[in-house]
Amino acid sequence: MSTDVTAVRGPFVSFTGDPFLTSREDAFVYESDGLLICENGMITACGAYSALRDALPPGVTPAHYPGHVITAGFIDTHIHYVQTGIIAAFGSQLIDWLNHYTFVEEQRFSDPRYARRIASAFCDELLRNGTTTALTFCAVYPASVDALFEEASARHLRIVAGKVLMDRNAPDPLLDTAESGYADSKELLERWHGKGRNLYAITPRFAPTSTPAQLEAAGALRREHPEALMHTHVSENTGEISWVRSLFPERAGYLDVYDHYGLLGPGAVLAHGVHLTGRERGRCADTGTAIAHCPTSNLFLGSGLFHLHDAKDPHRPIHVGLGTDIGAGTSFSLLATMNEAYKVAELSNYPLDSLKAFYLATLGGAQALGLDDRIGSLTPGHEADFVVLDPRATPLLDQRTARVDDIDELLFVLAVMGDDRTVRATYVNGALAHDRDAAASAATG
Repeated sequence: MSTDVTAVRGPFVSFTGDPFLTSREDAFVYESDGLLICENGMITACGAYSALRDALPPGVTPAHYPGHVITAGFIDTHIHYVQTGIIAAFGSQLIDWLNHYTFVEEQRFSDPRYARRIASAFCDELLRNGTTTALTFCAVYPASVDALFEEASARHLRIVAGKVLMDRNAPDPLLDTAESGYADSKELLERWHGKGRNLYAITPRFAPTSTPAQLEAAGALRREHPEALMHTHVSENTGEISWVRSLFPERAGYLDVYDHYGLLGPGAVLAHGVHLTGRERGRCADTGTAIAHCPTSNLFLGSGLFHLHDAKDPHRPIHVGLGTDIGAGTSFSLLATMNEAYKVAELSNYPLDSLKAFYLATLGGAQALGLDDRIGSLTPGHEADFVVLDPRATPLLDQRTARVDDIDELLFVLAVMGDDRTVRATYVNGALAHDRDAAASAATG
């Protein structure tokens, strides 16, 4: 049997633990001249070049990226592929924004050809930004799910996605029923979950657009398929929270709606959580429910500031990843998202250093998805998804990074100033999937 071998040399950073909860030494590994060897899409060795160079198979020459930074591929824990077309739609509060832009755009995904076109552009944009795994909403239409998984499969991306469940409080063309939503989701789950690198997420949009009957059906599907993930929104906006309270007066709060229907637990990812109470955060920690922190979206819609220091309280820590939340989010770049996460943390009197920011975008995201046994770090036995960052991508970045004193400062500058231009190369499943310079040459040639 033939073996596909990829080798990459350069400075490596990777995480072995949570820097919010443990020491730098126990959480972070830096190798100034490292070698990564991959076979058949899996990392087989990672360490100092001097120690591993003799392990290179005959005839294999590493791709060499001196002066760069190589890290595990970025993980986006909350995004809407079906909102790619409405990024930068003039902002208003959440519910108005949904009605004016989102629900109008998502109806276009009833056309499978449109769904495939946007899915293709979406996957290419992920790769340009160094994102190798994404947890994403699709539209209510099953064909929108098929289109995304097909396009992702062609690029070997790891995508977690699901058909949105909505049986009330949305335009009629976007509504399913408790019964049809369950049946469609079950069929899609059985068709796609575990096929290649695809994973399925049971996806009620949020509590206001699902009846109790639909949430009950979603909980039943989760019990029947505990291997699937669960993805929804929670406590993004104060008006939304009041709406939930009026729709579910018998429940103790927004989070309790999902808890009541069996939708919390490992593999459940709740987007935003800006206004979770202390008790609700404790319940997330107790159940292993994760939060996707989406700072660009929260700022764009004026939803509020997510208190990362409360979520990572060492006495009751929650798994937290970063989400771009396209299209209310304003960039596909997880580097740009780190920049906004830093600012939000500063406004909460909680300085977010570079190691914590990069952790959230890599191993932290993997832990939030329950996939840290296979992605999120440059660990032998893990899938070979990684990104090569260029500290000299722009003249200003080159000038600034020339002055850094250590890897921590370099990572901080990349997190604050970086964007898609900083991504020199993206490797997926051990193969080069995006090369910035080659793409630029092709565009101009």
